Amino acid sequence: MSDSQSSSAVRAIAQNFSLTGWIIFWIELVLGVISGVVVILFSFLSQRPGSQNNSPGTGFGLFLAICGLVALGVGIYFAFRYTRFGRQLQSSNPSNRPRKSDTVQILRLGLIVHLVGSLLSILGSQAIIGTLATKALSQAQFLFTAQGTQPFITGLDMFVVQANINVISAHFAGLAGSIWLLNKITK
Repeated sequence: MSDSQSSSAVRAIAQNFSLTGWIIFWIELVLGVISGVVVILFSFLSQRPGSQNNSPGTGFGLFLAICGLVALGVGIYFAFRYTRFGRQLQSSNPSNRPRKSDTVQILRLGLIVHLVGSLLSILGSQAIIGTLATKALSQAQFLFTAQGTQPFITGLDMFVVQANINVISAHFAGLAGSIWLLNKITK
């Protein structure tokens, strides 16, 4: 491979890193901020005295959702780091460019972060949805009994489920982008 071919290949990889990094960064940031606001709002509202959202499944699910959000924060950092790698790869001085092994390592770490974050978010969603299913079954019973103490599913409950799905979607974007970049760099 000649120097001009090598240079154009590195330039193409650098552009891929920059563009993909920014796309992943903004997708994850927007979905993460929206989800973070909803989860934080839910956690504060569920801690109010007299709140009907204090169930063990919701508490554990909320904890896992927050862990998924923290992992997403780390994923956002990795997406930003991809943009910096793209900038470094564009350097005219080859000694300033990151080594291929370093680049592959950062992509692998990004993949691991997003896989763990996805797992935590999926488990959190399952715990919250299990709690909501129990509430839904209790609501049907409430309609046919004289008891007035059955918990109702609120709109905020549904927003928390949506927030977890947003976090899973953001982790998916990070996974897809990292795999795509890993594929580009290992060719």
